[in-house]
Parts: sequence; C-alpha cells; structure tokens
Amino acid sequence: MSFSFRDASSHALVPYGWDDVWESESAPYAEQGLVAGRVVRVDRAMCDLFTAEGPVRADTALVTPQDPLRVVCTGDWAVVDAVGGDPRFVRALLPRRTAFVRSTSSKRSEGQVLAANLDHVVVCVSLAAELDLGRLERFLSLAWESGATPLVVLTKADTLEDSTHLLADAEAAAPGVQVLVVSAATGVGLDTLTAVLAGGTSVLLGQSGAGKSTLTNALLGQEVQEVQATRDADGKGRHTTTTRDLLALPGGGVIIDTPGLRGVGLWDAQSGVGQVFAEIEELAADCRFQDCSHTSEPGCAVLAALEDGTLPHRRLDSYRKLLRENAWIASRTDQRLRAEMRREWKQRSAAGREMYERKRGGGGGHRRTV
Repeated sequence: MSFSFRDASSHALVPYGWDDVWESESAPYAEQGLVAGRVVRVDRAMCDLFTAEGPVRADTALVTPQDPLRVVCTGDWAVVDAVGGDPRFVRALLPRRTAFVRSTSSKRSEGQVLAANLDHVVVCVSLAAELDLGRLERFLSLAWESGATPLVVLTKADTLEDSTHLLADAEAAAPGVQVLVVSAATGVGLDTLTAVLAGGTSVLLGQSGAGKSTLTNALLGQEVQEVQATRDADGKGRHTTTTRDLLALPGGGVIIDTPGLRGVGLWDAQSGVGQVFAEIEELAADCRFQDCSHTSEPGCAVLAALEDGTLPHRRLDSYRKLLRENAWIASRTDQRLRAEMRREWKQRSAAGREMYERKRGGGGGHRRTV
C-alpha cells in the first residue's frame, strides 16, 4: 500500500509500526510543533523514544497520572518537545490500540501495563524445565484479553530428543493458539517464528530462564541482549533483562524483550479466560440450567464430559481457579472505567489490525507447528 504521510520524514517510523492511523492521531500535536515517536524503553521518570529525527530521551513527569494503567510504557506512541528543549518532555500519549495488563500482586487490585500497541503476545515456555500448564493458561488468558494475538513458543527444543508429547500438552492448554517449537541454539523453528512476527509488534513474556533474551538475539541476528545460563538444579534463570526493550527486527517489525515474570496476576480477564477454556464454555452452553455452577446440578454437560473422560479434571480445576481470582479482582476495581478502557482498546485495535493486515498483503494467519 502507499502511505499518505504529510511529512516524508515520518517514513523513518514505519519500521517501528507507524501507519496512517497513527499519523492521523498525531496530527493535532504536529500542528503544535511536537514530535511523534515510539517508546523503546522506560527508566524511572525518563524514557527513550525513536522519532523521525532519531533517538530521543525525554522526561515523563508531565504525563505521569494517578492511574497506573495510563503511565508511559514500552510500545507506547508519544509526542515530545521539538529539538531545542533541555530537558525534552513527553507531552502526551497517543491512544493505545492494545495493552498487556497484569495485576501487580494477587493481594492487590492495581493493574500494571507491561507493553502497549501489540500485534502478538508471545508466551515463551522452556522445554528444559517442567511444563506448567496452569501458568501457561494464566499467561494466555491475559494475552487474549490484551487485544493482541497470542502465540506460544516452546523454547530450548535442543534440550530434548523428542518434544512431541509436550507440544501436544501445550496445544491442549492453548486452543486456537499457534504453538511453535523453537531452538535458538540450532535454529529449529526460527524461520517460521520470524515469518509470523514480521511487520508487527510483538512482546516476549515468560518466566526467568524461558530463553526470551536468547531468542531475541537469534531473531535479531546479533548479540544485543545479555543472557546468563540457567541453574542446572531447577532450570530457572536469573533476571538478566531488567528493562522492557523495544528492538527493530531485520526483516521488519519490532520485538519487546521483557524481564522474567515471577507472577502474573489476572486483571479483568474474564473474556480471556473464556477463550483459553473455550471447550468448557461450549459445554456449558448445553447445560440444563443457564446458571449452572458445574458442581452437582442435573443435566450438567460439563460434569458429563468429566465422567466420560473428554474433559480433564485439571482443565476444569484451572478454569474455576482463574474465574475465582478474576472475580475477586473485578470486585475491587472500577468496572465502569475498565469497561470503557476495553471498548476504546478494541476499537483502536480493530483499526490497527486492519492496517497491519493491509501492510502484510491481507489475509488472516493460520495455526502452524514445527
């Protein structure tokens, strides 16, 4: 497609995800002499951005709100002072299309945005450690809720002779999600992953030791992110990455590497939970009673599936656990504000996804495994 940017220099931002929609959003600020850029890193009250004029460091003090969901984060598009300001300040954030949000603690009701304006949320799981399906389902619930497309990457495939059974387990826990088996050491699966991520914005999420930084280096084709060996005793890693860094991929698109996450508390993710456990939601539609709790009611299709073995007990237990946690969080937060924010994200996500698909040549993706 051809871009209709008023300022030809805006083309320098295209590799970072710039398009006609962002151009339109930033137009009122451009008329004030402000400069648009993408946040590539946040460090306390300062952030680094890439703009048409190159890298810029700016102070975020003027746009630090009381609402933690609206603070500047990696992946945001922002407008900053023109050349000459010292220091330069972020003056405003452009409205987000998507955002990955978690609860900062299971005992608090405060949300934290880890990355914004995403096309893919890549959940990295190491094959060198025991596969925790419950944790995977938790990550995927938040990934679906973000508005982006989830993707599961099983890393360190070189540590196993045969990953077939683990791939099958991961696929069963991630219905409708593409699952790839990848090794940064041998290159297995990297071509497929590169093709999936090309042209969009992706964030890598997972525990320490999941191989996110190693995978980032493999995708970039150079040693950009520092990595450390995992502990032999338990396969867990050290927190090598300390900031969320947005990096341009050589084949197009950008990737956000993140520190390992010890916890991923749900944050208003009811619809995301429903998508992760789609088979249970479908069964529930056939229950005799609309308000069936799937515990002891007659005519319960979910319990019938448990009895005949088509639904594993582990899946139902995990589903119930995540729903209870999400309900608790929802009871302690402003549901009206969250609903309004979600509607805004969905509208902008639809516009951004249409632009993304047009740049890729149209057509939806399909599920592939390696």
